[in-house]
Amino acid sequence: MMQWDRLICDKRFGLEHYHDPKKSALRSDFRRDYDRLVFSSPFRRLQNKTQVFPLPGSIFVHNRLTHSMEVACVGKSIADRVADTLRERYAGRPWAHKLNSLGDITAAACLAHDLGNPPFGHSGEKAISTFFSEGAGNSLRQSLSTEQWHDLTNFEGNANTFRVLTHQFRGRRAGGFAMTYSTLASIIKYPFQSTLATRGKFGFFASERESFIRVATETGMLRLPSPPGTLRYARHPLVFIVEAADDICYEVMDIEDAHKLKILSAAEVIDAFLAFFDDTRRLHMQQIMDTVDDPNEKIAYLRSCVIGTLVEQCAEAFLRLEPDILAGTFQAPLLSAVSPDQQQCYRHCTQLSAKRIYTAGSVVDVELAGNRIITYLMDKLIGAVTRPTLNYSRLLLSKFPEQYDVEAPTPYGKVQSVLDHISAMTDVYALNLYRTLEGSSLPAV
Repeated sequence: MMQWDRLICDKRFGLEHYHDPKKSALRSDFRRDYDRLVFSSPFRRLQNKTQVFPLPGSIFVHNRLTHSMEVACVGKSIADRVADTLRERYAGRPWAHKLNSLGDITAAACLAHDLGNPPFGHSGEKAISTFFSEGAGNSLRQSLSTEQWHDLTNFEGNANTFRVLTHQFRGRRAGGFAMTYSTLASIIKYPFQSTLATRGKFGFFASERESFIRVATETGMLRLPSPPGTLRYARHPLVFIVEAADDICYEVMDIEDAHKLKILSAAEVIDAFLAFFDDTRRLHMQQIMDTVDDPNEKIAYLRSCVIGTLVEQCAEAFLRLEPDILAGTFQAPLLSAVSPDQQQCYRHCTQLSAKRIYTAGSVVDVELAGNRIITYLMDKLIGAVTRPTLNYSRLLLSKFPEQYDVEAPTPYGKVQSVLDHISAMTDVYALNLYRTLEGSSLPAV
């Protein structure tokens, strides 16, 4: 059984020797995590990374940065609601005051959850993994261990986020971002290694195996049965809230964006959102919508109502399932535990998105272009780090940021230096580098 007293840990990864549990400050260490992320370069770069729809455009749609900020808001709302009840449930326990931090931990984890995602949305992840499973990267298979190969053929943004936050890049301090153990634990959606990947999802690369063990041990995450030599743990409880906030935001906001881009009609979106409510509430909401003429305003109002009700539903589900979550026996998404009516409405939204949004021409165009660009960059950059003495390689290696270890002693380390570089790129940077290397864009003379 996991215990909140250990799950809420403000010790900093890589700075353990500075930890003083008795210190007091105006900002908690978890709030410092949040602020540290906001002021970081990887977070700022999210403003030019695709969420779903092409960037930039004449109509504003969500990018990774705005999505992450909204997820942080929703996650904090769920966690604060949960904390209110848990404080009463555990009143009198000497550690009950720690529950006040659930909102700040969750907000920081939500803010960080997409830091490891490459450019061009989820198609970027797929392009990287298929480069190894289907493309030129397959030639490296014999020089890698089984786990390392699974890391590459299942490249996962969540696992890469954990690396971004914890890895000591060249010239940087130990511990990476030096985040608190609880914030780190709360972003690991899939707490198992790549050889146990489910639908291509896993939580940490082989290079971060020991770092993951430190985080899991310090926070008291439960180790689950797994094949010999492999690692599988139960999720940190706050992961369920981070995941729910992410699911709520991308599903609801993708539909709102699709309306702005005229992929979905106002009537379709209004019907989908009103379905979340009973007849009495629906009548009241319709009366409010009748006071405005702008369909965007109507949909924005409905969107806020849908998010509000899903926040309450997810908080109630978490509180009801808390014993099972702490025991590691509940492993499904929180949204699968909300009321049947709410599940049906959410499922309708996901089906609408799959049928009408993710197959839209502009979305597919981004996937096609992203796949081409990332595959090309992977081929050139991996060629450079694996054959560094060639003249072209030397020129290309000179463009690598210094923090990436292109001279790593192992093939896996060299490949990771390329993945570190590419996954940190914005859409625009990747496109410009592609054009430069292809010779279609030259500096002004």
